[in-house]
Amino acid sequence: MEKIVKSDEEWRAELTPLQFQVARKKGTERPFSGEYCHAHEPGLYGCVCCGLPLFDSRTKFDSGTGWPSFTAPVEKDHVREEHDTSYGMVRIEVLCNRCDAHLGHVFPDGPPPTGLRYCINSVSLRKLE
Repeated sequence: MEKIVKSDEEWRAELTPLQFQVARKKGTERPFSGEYCHAHEPGLYGCVCCGLPLFDSRTKFDSGTGWPSFTAPVEKDHVREEHDTSYGMVRIEVLCNRCDAHLGHVFPDGPPPTGLRYCINSVSLRKLE
């Protein structure tokens, strides 16, 4: 997969301030505030920065956390995971594997079949047609 690399100035020109803060600067949107938190329409969710398909609505579930949650990515190599110790916590960060956008975190407390909860910021996603 070919990497997409842009400067902060280029990303700022393409994204809203909140999208830039979350996807490019590893921020977090407020819980229950995101467009896709309660969405149930069928379809694919892609990276807000580069459009790479990331999650399918068929793996989406209501985790009660305030962020869209999925049991698995569309393709394992579409996301990358990194150890995250920010804010005094130990977590696994989830990033877009094509453009390195921050998506959210993955936790081992999801439902079957994977037992995983990909807790993703709505603002890091866009609904694909």
